[in-house]
Amino acid sequence: MTRVANPHYDPASVPPVDRTARAFHASLRGYEPTPVRGLAAAAEELGLAALLVKDESRRLGLPAFKILGASWAVERTCRERADVHTLVAASAGNHGRAVAHAAKLRGLSCRVYLPARSLTVRREAIASEGAEVIVVDGTYEDAVTLASAAGLEPGVATIADVGDSGPAEWVIDGYATLFDEAMEQARFDTIVVPVGVGSLAAAAVRLGAEAGVEVIGVEPTTAACLAESLAADRRVTIPTPGTIMAGLDCAEVSAAAWPSLRNGITATVAVTDAQVREAMAELAAFGLTIGESGAAPFAAARLGVCRTGSRVLLVASEGLTAVSP
Repeated sequence: MTRVANPHYDPASVPPVDRTARAFHASLRGYEPTPVRGLAAAAEELGLAALLVKDESRRLGLPAFKILGASWAVERTCRERADVHTLVAASAGNHGRAVAHAAKLRGLSCRVYLPARSLTVRREAIASEGAEVIVVDGTYEDAVTLASAAGLEPGVATIADVGDSGPAEWVIDGYATLFDEAMEQARFDTIVVPVGVGSLAAAAVRLGAEAGVEVIGVEPTTAACLAESLAADRRVTIPTPGTIMAGLDCAEVSAAAWPSLRNGITATVAVTDAQVREAMAELAAFGLTIGESGAAPFAAARLGVCRTGSRVLLVASEGLTAVSP
């Protein structure tokens, strides 16, 4: 699929970046900015001035960026609720593991709801953090519903990265750290970012609106919920028959992310599983171990969706997460 421009693009209406989480992240043991790596040969081939990869394959001991949002949402929740003894979350894999890891560091219990088609290795990775794993006989959206209901129990808090709750907003704020790091590490005028429920992309467009950087959102062809929502000018729910990009296998955009995405995303592009497999293999040849969702931006760049001569930052959001911990 080719690049589809956002007809509602209005960066002046995008909420500002909230950088409160940056100092908190810097205080965490083992924190350091993830690297930005250059792909000079690919940039020359694609006619780009630079092709850069924000490599999130190792972030605070986990193989994905999600801990930035989860840790900040847990921190904010615990500041506001002294009664919390158990955290719950719904996940396709990475968010659940991040919440479980944050819970373990604080000595809290954790329960994670996963959709039926989640891979066994992702279930095992979450369990390895000490969490109770509950596999739902249904979709990711069904898991979200059950996790939200569990959060009504006494002493239990739902750490969601989707919806309109406080944690869903704080997750977006937590991801701002990733983009501030990148701005300090490299010069770029375009960000290509995976979408999923949209929290990471929302953080990207807030930075983009502030810095004058265009943001292109990447989705699976089988789960292009942002593209469909932009076409309808409202959040819509779509069928999701499945994709190897587990973190992007989402039927609807988060309510917390939607206002930023509606006004701030420059364009969207959809990629196939086959294109992502090819992108993973090429990234591996460059020495980068990137998972399916993380390789989606490179697959999109390969389709020629970036302006000739631009300096492009690809957000490689995960390493290989479909392997045993």
